[in-house]
Amino acid sequence: MTLLALDIPAGFYRNGTDLEQSNRWRDGSLVRWRDGSLRPVKGWSERKTSFSTNIIRGMHAWESLDGSVYLAGGSYNELKAMVGSNTLYDITPSDLNAGLEKASLITGYGYGDYGAEDYGRERTNYGNYSEATVWSLDNFGEYLVACSAKVSGNGDGRLLEWQLGSAADAAAISNAPIDCLGLVVTEERFLFALGGRFPAESYANPRKVYWCDQEDNTTWTAATTNQAGSQELQTSGMIMQGLRTRGQTLILTDIDAHVARFVGSPFIFGFERVGTACGAISRKAAVDVDMGAFWMGQRGFFGFQGNTVQQLPCAVHDYVFDDFNRDQQSQIWAWSNVEFGEIWWFYPSSSSQEVDRYVAYNYNENFWMTGNLSRTAGVPRGVFKHPLLIATNKTVYEHESSLSYDGADVFAETGPISLGNGDQTMNVMQLIPDEKTQGEVSLKFKTRFYPNDTETTHGPYTPVNPTGVRFAGRQFRMRVDGTAGKDWRVGNMRVDAFPAGKR
Repeated sequence: MTLLALDIPAGFYRNGTDLEQSNRWRDGSLVRWRDGSLRPVKGWSERKTSFSTNIIRGMHAWESLDGSVYLAGGSYNELKAMVGSNTLYDITPSDLNAGLEKASLITGYGYGDYGAEDYGRERTNYGNYSEATVWSLDNFGEYLVACSAKVSGNGDGRLLEWQLGSAADAAAISNAPIDCLGLVVTEERFLFALGGRFPAESYANPRKVYWCDQEDNTTWTAATTNQAGSQELQTSGMIMQGLRTRGQTLILTDIDAHVARFVGSPFIFGFERVGTACGAISRKAAVDVDMGAFWMGQRGFFGFQGNTVQQLPCAVHDYVFDDFNRDQQSQIWAWSNVEFGEIWWFYPSSSSQEVDRYVAYNYNENFWMTGNLSRTAGVPRGVFKHPLLIATNKTVYEHESSLSYDGADVFAETGPISLGNGDQTMNVMQLIPDEKTQGEVSLKFKTRFYPNDTETTHGPYTPVNPTGVRFAGRQFRMRVDGTAGKDWRVGNMRVDAFPAGKR
């Protein structure tokens, strides 16, 4: 008999063929690895129901000068704010120009060139595409600043400010550009308007960055007596997102990346392109953490640590990019789970019109995770004790706070595990478990004789020391299912196996 150690590296691997995923974790949801052990992602509990009327796409948390904590979020036609006591304010301007809750792709009759394609065949997607409306939110001092991106005529595009309290709605900032694509506040306390135009200008410029005078977001016209100004980026792309990062401001377009660095008078900011072919896939695709900025692009993931952009090797690239709804890619958003050193991207799978999956990267230990979870916006831990994320039911949840998952599956499953080179069948008679508290998970084994053969499932087994099992095959998978309400740990499982011949 052979004692076979199932020493499986952390993270999921979902690229290539079945055999390429051998001896790796392949599939799962709501699990992570820490210090070498597999464990559940902590669950969630309700914080605030009915936060909004419609789906939120963009949130921000901040603290006022008196120590009060706030959470703000925007949907396609509203802007809401909540104080830490869960008191909710509707701060939507009465004249807000509504956008779109979901992206719209018009490919029906009348779109495209007459006679360009064969009659009766599905049309190529050359129609009119309009993005789902998302919000850029930040704080300028203790006040909230916000912008609903105006794209293809949808969305508001004004820079708004809310000066706290319930007496007034958010209002347009005086003299600021209009028809903007977003905003960001720099480390030096300049407010950047991304894209847009001044009212006297005829057209919005999707490559232009405007900034106000330092500490004064009502002064936008450049003069010798202030530090306001503007700069058109040398790019053929459209600005997607601005991000405050260490010592500079990162500006992502849909095709490349630029940084703005404060240089003082007379130019105020210097701009430099730091990456090509690395554009952001959506307007909420990037986040910044101590290790740098990370974002999702059209066909990969990217990182910026202050010098140049690098593409991240991704162990789940095929799984993510071969199965998501590109028509709804404007819904994609990123969230930093800083307590665990993770960046999560939420995205809609190919069969969904709404966000229903996530892919996450652990930048401390360099592995990837995937799973099923529908959250449309959120903020990291910091201002609030727990991370706050909002679902399509408009409920704000405190995450990493409980062991409740609303019935969602918490599991991990390996790729094929072979005995030797897989040229002999394997008989497995016993499992030697390695758990923090034995019996808090259940195990299944799925066997087959050839890579594309039909699988046979054995179990579930509740681990004891040792656990009697009985199955045979050239290869098997192991599935770990967590017991509800248990904070389980799984380490290096071992099986007693012996070769049974080449038939």
